[in-house]
Amino acid sequence: MFDKLRAQIQSITAKETLSTEARLQEICELLRDAVPYYDWVGFYFRNGEKEELKLGPYSGEPTDHTIIPFGKGICGQVAVSNQNFVVPDVSAQDNYIACSITVKSEIVVPLFVNGENIGQIDIDSNTPDPFSEADERFLEFVNQEVAKIL
Repeated sequence: MFDKLRAQIQSITAKETLSTEARLQEICELLRDAVPYYDWVGFYFRNGEKEELKLGPYSGEPTDHTIIPFGKGICGQVAVSNQNFVVPDVSAQDNYIACSITVKSEIVVPLFVNGENIGQIDIDSNTPDPFSEADERFLEFVNQEVAKIL
């Protein structure tokens, strides 16, 4: 599944007639449609010089979490740690910001441009513990492709 998606991601990022925002939106929709356990897919980006993340393009239920302070929740922790964060069971996390009662697990992978963490891809799943190392490697690939158009 991920091999086919890699080629589709590259074809989306190559669409120079589309704005960066439109390409990111298309990536979110593709991932949500193509991976059965990706129930919410979105990008968060550093909000200027502020120590916070701002929601960018996403696909899934609307969220109230459009601004996330660094260190807060899974996304905020990744902004500080620069490390992937896989949460098999969100109810077991003390520092979790609930977006929806249906969410059971989450994966967040930082997005680097020139070695600097400028954002992340965030995926919520309504399935308990669905994320594997294959998801991590795939999402790292997605972020490397996205970094080329930012």
